[in-house]
Parts: sequence; structure tokens; C-alpha cells
Amino acid sequence: MNKTAIKNFAIEARRKLIASVIDKAGLLGITKDACTEPIEKGQGFEIYATSAGTKTTLTGDAIKHRRGLVEQINDKGFQNVIEEVAYTWFNRLIAVRFMEVNDYLPTRVRVLSSETEGKNEPDIVTQAPNVDLDFTAEEQERIIELKAKADTAATNELFQILFIKQCNKLGEILPELFEQTADYTELLLNISYINEDGVVRTLMTIPESDFNIKEGGQVEIIGWLYQYYNTEPKDEVFALLKKNVKITKERIPAATQLFTPDWIVRYMVQNSLGRLWLEGHPNDAMKSEWKYYLDEAEQEADVQVQLESIRAEYKNLNPEDIKIIDPCMGSGHILVYAFDVLMQIYESCGYTQRDAARLILEKNIYGFDIDHRAYELAYFALLMKARSFSRRILNEGVNLNISLSYALDTQHYAKVAANHVIDTANLDVDKNQLKNDIDYLLEINQNVTEHGSVVDVKPLDFDKLDIAIKALIDDGRIGDFNNLLLLVKQSRILAGKYDVVVTNPPYMGSKGMSAKLSEYVQKCYPNSKSDLFAVFIEHCGQMAKHNGFQAMITQHAWMFLSSYEKLREELIQKDIINMAHLGARAFEEIGGEVVQTTTFVLRSSNIKNYKATYARLVDYSSQQEKELALLSGENRYTTQKENFSKIPGMPIAYWVSENVIQAFEGKTLGDYATPVVGMFTTDNNTYLKLWWETNNKFIGFGFNSKEEAFASDKKYFPYNKGGGFRKWYGNAQYVVLYENAGANLKALVMKKYPYLKGNYDFVLKTNNPFFQDGITWSDVGTGDFACRYTDYGYMFDVKGSSMFPNKDSLKYIIGFLNTKFASYLMYVFNPT
Repeated sequence: MNKTAIKNFAIEARRKLIASVIDKAGLLGITKDACTEPIEKGQGFEIYATSAGTKTTLTGDAIKHRRGLVEQINDKGFQNVIEEVAYTWFNRLIAVRFMEVNDYLPTRVRVLSSETEGKNEPDIVTQAPNVDLDFTAEEQERIIELKAKADTAATNELFQILFIKQCNKLGEILPELFEQTADYTELLLNISYINEDGVVRTLMTIPESDFNIKEGGQVEIIGWLYQYYNTEPKDEVFALLKKNVKITKERIPAATQLFTPDWIVRYMVQNSLGRLWLEGHPNDAMKSEWKYYLDEAEQEADVQVQLESIRAEYKNLNPEDIKIIDPCMGSGHILVYAFDVLMQIYESCGYTQRDAARLILEKNIYGFDIDHRAYELAYFALLMKARSFSRRILNEGVNLNISLSYALDTQHYAKVAANHVIDTANLDVDKNQLKNDIDYLLEINQNVTEHGSVVDVKPLDFDKLDIAIKALIDDGRIGDFNNLLLLVKQSRILAGKYDVVVTNPPYMGSKGMSAKLSEYVQKCYPNSKSDLFAVFIEHCGQMAKHNGFQAMITQHAWMFLSSYEKLREELIQKDIINMAHLGARAFEEIGGEVVQTTTFVLRSSNIKNYKATYARLVDYSSQQEKELALLSGENRYTTQKENFSKIPGMPIAYWVSENVIQAFEGKTLGDYATPVVGMFTTDNNTYLKLWWETNNKFIGFGFNSKEEAFASDKKYFPYNKGGGFRKWYGNAQYVVLYENAGANLKALVMKKYPYLKGNYDFVLKTNNPFFQDGITWSDVGTGDFACRYTDYGYMFDVKGSSMFPNKDSLKYIIGFLNTKFASYLMYVFNPT
């Protein structure tokens, strides 16, 4: 797959589509600054001044569509509408391209290209109007007229008419992606196959084989196009974050979407969905095809007995019983591969590919996302995967079990429900219960719109709700209930329990969350509130059935950081089946140490002394090296989860030996000395100097108490501020301006942080045991831990925190902490 061509196209296509949509809006008298009024109106026409200084005349439906565009801009804002229209056409362009390359278009006529090599004119233009697109007589006449003109403007108009007509026709078989476009989106379409720098011709630079399933292409290309389309919006979000601008719900997809490498998807699905099936239905031939499947570690006899009981439960599963969900499905990459595994399972049970394709979509696969673009592409990708197995699937009207976080006018529906539901006759339901359920759906909808699939939805009788709402819809006298069916579908998916939950959740720390989202996760997920990925670890566990599987790729911080200790306590009440600990550079799109990840599989069971398998891949420097190391079986470890509880803080330190674990049974360093966080001046440029930058007569050397030091006439005092790697002694380079017991510094802190209300100790740590002899170290380092002896007379910084053991143990502790073994133990606690 030529990812360079894919990336270049997606980024350029977004720019060009947005620019062309803005230009087209300008020709309608609409700019980011204003939506102008007509300069002249008549019977059936309106004339507008354009942004180019010319005039344009609108007639018929175009007048209505422009009004609709103005309404949308007033509601959502100019830029949001422009972005929405641009990505709508982007999605349709790549969908049409995928379908024409694979010969999936019902007309069997190419729309964007030609089957004749070297021919730029698309076949649909050449063959129009003799293409089966249900042209009206008026449309046929216009097509013939435009073909006869054969100039650039006429040819572009002809191409756009045919492209829109094809999209509308595809709406009959792919309604979620190609809903009727006869609205303002048509007014803003401005594409050309003639322009060599245009979007259509640029799309042709992606090798056709990357789209062609028969030639090794994959539906996966849809996901890559989606991710690369978001490249610049993602950069914009992180630039705003640096300015402390929170990530809004509209920007979450751009900020957090990260396409999961294919081998990691296969690892997760094979070791969850695949394991669920194989443990109840052993099949060596199928297992041999799953090269990322990790065999279970050898277990003790009592553990084997419990495992056999679970496997007996799995044995009763039929293919149609299995439910798998990706609650952050993005463009559907994980679900598309799950489709392949499910197809293998169905075929092993004697189903035909045609029957299996329909059943997989209707019974097995579930998904959810907050981004409309991603939802459309996931919908398309799943149907294209099904089409590769069943020629008729697009004409069978299959309803997919995937959903979007629909934002509805809850007040409208609540009013309609209150006024009409109870009085509606001939419904075999409890009217009050029905109203209560609808009220609950509307209440939940507000949370889902804001927070996505982490919302906990209680189970209702969704089948009865469906029947009742459809009856209300049939009674057309009482209002529009159609969209309530979307809420039922959405809530049914989120309230469900699943055999397998697989996902790559969004990574977003609390600093990036909106106020509403932050408040919600703090209230509902106190053990994982620090980051959305951790919230999803907790929530996905709640979505899994008893003895069901949960497979994820997340940042690895939850394994070690103290802020996730309670989450770890919760997780080891389940069984970790296996893990591929990836570390940095697991995503080829991300360099450096920015994202350090782990992918793992849990089972919602709790078997004492169960041994999990861990592949330690953190020391391999690329995505490919990590994959090869997993396949080779290198750096494998097995351990029982009970061992984690023996280590303070319960880190998931699967690689440590029994001897190291036993070492934690003795006393800890905290029994001999307490580490102390140093002060934070808030203005180092003013208050810190290298000791040789000021006259020694102003520096107070050798004081051994705060009282003695601050009673002196000295302005500066020696200051430990961390520094580079150095053992035993040294890095004593700084002095801190702290005359008059730090009066000026205290005043500065109170001015900068008035909300401290006089409590400058919170920042300056004035109660610290300054000026005592002890041990100091640097807060940040990339190698082994190194500590240093600090003599009498020093204050210390947050970056040079310290500890103060008693005299008899001080040098002994320094000696111990500077050993390789001590560094190893600290790495156990904090590999980051």
C-alpha cells in the first residue's frame, strides 16, 4: 500500500475541497463574514452579488437550497458547514473510487476514471446519457446539450451532474453514506476531472491496486484516508492545546483518532474473538492461519479445572450467538478484520459465504462512534467487506448494528411523547412505561452526544420500544417519531453485553477534556479519570459478559503510574490472558517517545494463580521489529497476577523474577527516610543564578538551620536543582535569591496565584527541612537513577527533591540507591 500517495492525496484533497466549497459559496453571495440578501427578486428567481464582484441568478430548487445553507450556517457556523460539506464529498469520492475499481457499482460503469488505459475522460461521461441512472427527460436533454458544447465549463457541469446522479442512485443501496444530496451540498459541489491538479485527478495518483481487493488491496485503505484527512485538523487541535484551549466534542475525533496497525488489530481479534471460538471448538487448521494467536501458558491442575468449566460454556456457542463490539470504531478497521475471522468461523460450521455475510452484519458485529465521518466510512467499509463475499448483499437491505451519537431536539420529542404516547390507542404496551422509557432515552441522548460510548445505559425492553415507536410513526396524525428509532438503536447498542469488546480508544488527558466531559468522568470513573483511554479500559470491562473477552491497545501508563493504582486493583480481579507490551514507536506514524503503548487481552473471569503470557517488545525500535519479535516468540514471560499485589503500588511488572518479588517483603525505603518535594520559584530567571554569577559575599554558605540562615544578611543560598546524570556528589551550581526569608518571592507567588489565599507554602514549601545534610537527585533522567550527597546549607528545587535519613543510615542509603539493583527496582515502579 502506497501510504505516501494516500497521505498526500488526503491532505491535499481536504485543502482543495474546502477551498472549492468556499469559492462556490462566495458565488452564492455567502462568505465567512455574511450571508447577503438578494439584490433583486422576482417570480421564481433571485439575484445575488457574488464575492467575485459579479452577479448570479438562482431559480427553482436552488433558491430553496440556498436558504437551507444559510440556516445551517446560522446554526453551526460558516467554517463547520464548509468542513461538513467538504468531508461529505470526500467520503463519496473515495467510496465511488473503491466501488468502481472493484466493479461494485450497479451500473458497472466507471465514474471517476476509465477502464481504457491512458484515457482521462471517465466512462460515465463517455457513455452518458446511456447509463442506467434513471435520468428524467429534462436531465437527458441537458446532458445531450452539454456534451454537444464540449467546452471546459460544459464538460465540468456534465461531470458534476453525472456524479451527483450516481451518488443519489447509490443512496438506494447505501443510504447511510449516499443519502439524497438534493440540498445545499449540491450547490457547493465543485469538482472537475479535467483539472490536472484537481481532487479527481489527484485521487488517480493512488495506485489502483491499493483499492482492488482482487489484487491485494484492502478495505483498510478507507481508514488510512480518513486518518490522513484529519492530519491538519489534528495539528490545529494540539496547537490550541498548547494555548490551554480545551478540546471540544467536535474536535475529539481529529485529536484522538489513530489508525491501529494491521498486525495489532489481528493480535487483538485473534486472541479475543478467535480464542472465544477455539476454546469451545478446537480447530488446528483455523488456528494455524492466525499467526498472532498466543498459546496459553502452562497452568496448574486446579487452574485447568476452572478453565475447562469456562470452555464448556464456550462450547455451547453457535456462530450466530457471538456479539463483538468496537465502542470507538472510527472507520471500522477492527470490525472489518473481525468480519474475516467470523467468516472463517461460519465456514467451519458449514455456512455459505453468502448467508454468513448477511448474518455477520445482522447478528455479530456492533459498533459506535461520535464522528459522523467515521461512522459513514465504517458503514461503507463493512458493507464492502460483505460485498466481497456476497454479490447480492447491497440489495438485501441489511441493517447494520453500528451507531452514531445522534444529537436530537430532546425538548421537541419530550413534548410530543408527553402529549401523545399515553393517549395512543391499540398499542400492547404500558403507556406510562413507554413514556418513561422515551423520557429516559432523551435524557441519555444528551449525555451520549457529549460523552460518547462511555455513558452507562440501562437495559430496557428495546424490542417493545421498537414496536411501539413504529406504531406511533404509522399513526401519522401525532407527530414525527422517526428519529426516536435512532435513539432506540443507539441505546440498545450501548446497553448491550458482549462476548468480545475490542477497541483502540481515544487518548486524552484531563487537561484536554471539556469541562462537561471532565466532570462526567470524575463522577462516573474515579479510578480512571486521568485519561480517556483509562476510562475506556474500565468501561469496556463493564460491557463484556461474564467470561467474555476485552482486547485493547492503550497507552501503557495505567500499568505503572500511581494515579491508576485503583484501576489496577480493579483489573487484576479479572484474568489477563496475554499482553504485547509495545512501548514507544509502535505506530509508524508517530516518532519518538510520545506515545508508549501496550495491547492486551482480558477475560471477565477471576481464576486464582492463572498464568498470563507477556511479550516484552519495548526495546525494539520500530513497528516492524516489534511485530517480528512477537512472531518469533522473543522476550516472553509468564506470571501470575497475584505477584503484582506483592509489589508496593501494584505495577504490572510481569518481567521481574521471584527473587525480586521476595525483596519487597522486607522494609521499604520509606521506613528509613521520607522523600520531600522541593520548592517552585515560579520565576527561575529572576530568582536563580549560577553561584559564580554573583559576589560570594552575598551567598550564605554553610548554614545548618533555617533560623540561622534567614537571620543573616545574606541574599542568596546554595540551591539543589537536579541537573544531568551524576552520582555521589555534585551538580551544586545554583543559588537562590531568598533574602529576608524570601519575602519578595512570597509576594510574587501570591500575586501570581491569588487563589492560594495566602498559602504560599503550597508552592514554596517553606516547611521543608532546608539546610540539612541529606540525599538529592534529579527529577528527570533517561538512564539509571543517580543520587548525590548534599551537605549542610542547601535549599532545594522541585527538580532536585531530597530525602533526609538519620546520620547512621544516610551514606548507606546513598550507596544502595546508586546500585544497578536499585535502578532496576525503580524501573519496576516507573518504566516511563
